[in-house]
Amino acid sequence: MKEITKLLLTVALCALTIIAAGCGDDNKAADKKADPNAPVKIGVTAGPHAEIMDNVKKLAEKQGLKIEVVEFSDYVTPNVSLAQGELFANSMQHAPYLAATLKKEPKFELVEAFKTVNFPMAIYSTKYKKVEDIPAGATIGIPNDPSNGARALLVLADKGFIEVKDKNDVSTSIASITKNPKNYKIQELDAASIPKAMGDLDIAVINANYALVAKLNPSKDSLLVERADNPFVNIFVTTKANEKDPRIEQLKKIYTSAENKK
Repeated sequence: MKEITKLLLTVALCALTIIAAGCGDDNKAADKKADPNAPVKIGVTAGPHAEIMDNVKKLAEKQGLKIEVVEFSDYVTPNVSLAQGELFANSMQHAPYLAATLKKEPKFELVEAFKTVNFPMAIYSTKYKKVEDIPAGATIGIPNDPSNGARALLVLADKGFIEVKDKNDVSTSIASITKNPKNYKIQELDAASIPKAMGDLDIAVINANYALVAKLNPSKDSLLVERADNPFVNIFVTTKANEKDPRIEQLKKIYTSAENKK
């Protein structure tokens, strides 16, 4: 964890600011409440979300709360597993992603429990060292899920690559592009696979958790970093059946504690 924490502090992922504020038979899963004596299973994605939850697990054990951290390699499966009652909660997504998931899967009775961290996206390239070297017609890789794809397009718009209808619209899509003066080719790919596909792309917009797993330092290896004041703060998610479980409040206090932030 020290390696990831040091890296996050080196970057402006100190926007890793802990925010102390406040498929299967889905109906059956919604009615299924967790055994209060069993370890709580919390889903995470590889990288900083997993590193942080491993630390939360250590802190929770001191309070008598047992946690089993379940690591996933994609964004989709953690919500499916949570909706099916296989997890108690997950910590791997931002609010726009959850909203997009619930729009697609309205039977998933998932809710935000509390806010966690903010990891900025960044633009990377293995072919170009400077933004001004990127040629017209360049191929740009972005995530193919609606919310992270929208986020990547907003980053591109904010940095001047394209123009979109509304630079604050978290549901922005390729159809929302109003100007693409240099005729960039935008290629949608699975978010986790983008770092491996960089050789076939001119530039790529990559989520911080997948960038760190690929040993990409957002401050040293990226061309541009997403601005810190963005709406994509990550959240801790559980089911409606479990949102009043006292362990949720306990987890919130541990996650947002000064000890975990440190």
